[in-house]
Amino acid sequence: MTTTFELIRNPFGRLVLTTTEGEVHEGVSPVRAFPVQAPEDGISLLNGDGKEVAWIDRIADLPPAIGALVSEELSGREFMPEISRINSVTSYATPCTWNVATDRGDTEFVLRGEEDIRRLTIDTLLISDIHGIHYLIRDLRALDKHSKKIIDRFL
Repeated sequence: MTTTFELIRNPFGRLVLTTTEGEVHEGVSPVRAFPVQAPEDGISLLNGDGKEVAWIDRIADLPPAIGALVSEELSGREFMPEISRINSVTSYATPCTWNVATDRGDTEFVLRGEEDIRRLTIDTLLISDIHGIHYLIRDLRALDKHSKKIIDRFL
């Protein structure tokens, strides 16, 4: 059940949560419980000490102004491009450079080793580049034949 609270952004850009009991928590941060499988469900609001001060079952169930604040804060903190196509790789031996198309545009990244490709589900992969940026392949079946062939060489 979503905790009842008020949420505003203060003049310094920090989120301020006020509970129904009147407790004020400045500088709260939303954190997704299931960022890949259910990104809009299960959001915890943490205070500066990392303690949960509120829970959100679903962003869609929040009042529009609060939902917009939570979504805005999440998008500013998280960066996980979703790969839609693998255009090329420099080598099938690692480290190698991948050229990919993502939901945020085309990019290149260096894959350090095969261990940086993690299978989250049967059809979902999380790839970490040399800088620690995570790239998501949500559905392997949705990739084109060329991309699947490249991925198969690394799995």
